[in-house]
Amino acid sequence: MQIESAHRDDYSRLIDVWEASVRATHDFLTEPDIEALRPLILEQYFDAVTLDCIRDSHGEIQGFSGTAGDQLEMLFIAPTHRGSGLGRALCQHAVDRRLVTRVDVNEHNPQAIGFYQRLGFEVVGRSPVDGQGRPFPLLHMALTTTH
Repeated sequence: MQIESAHRDDYSRLIDVWEASVRATHDFLTEPDIEALRPLILEQYFDAVTLDCIRDSHGEIQGFSGTAGDQLEMLFIAPTHRGSGLGRALCQHAVDRRLVTRVDVNEHNPQAIGFYQRLGFEVVGRSPVDGQGRPFPLLHMALTTTH
């Protein structure tokens, strides 16, 4: 599988991967939360980041990342490919090619926290609300070592 830039014509597949991934990993979000986030991500957030994706042998996107400056803003993997190394590959690409050193992670997502810790990130701060002011605390993580 190869990492490549994602473009506007990939957005419909990216949002499908996002939603499937969120439903598999973000059990703290309600259905109304997901329904409210979906159009924001599709219509605003994708355009605000540099998107990279990873495709399977059939050309189907199975995971993607979004970066802005030195911040990893999004990393989502299709549930059928979780644990296969795609997330690690996309994160390493973001560090090596996009010069990422920071990521914010929902405090209620211990799997993601552990994932980033295994990649050398550590918690350096906390916000009681997410970027939209909702009561989903964020852990601010920074890269301390390279794996």
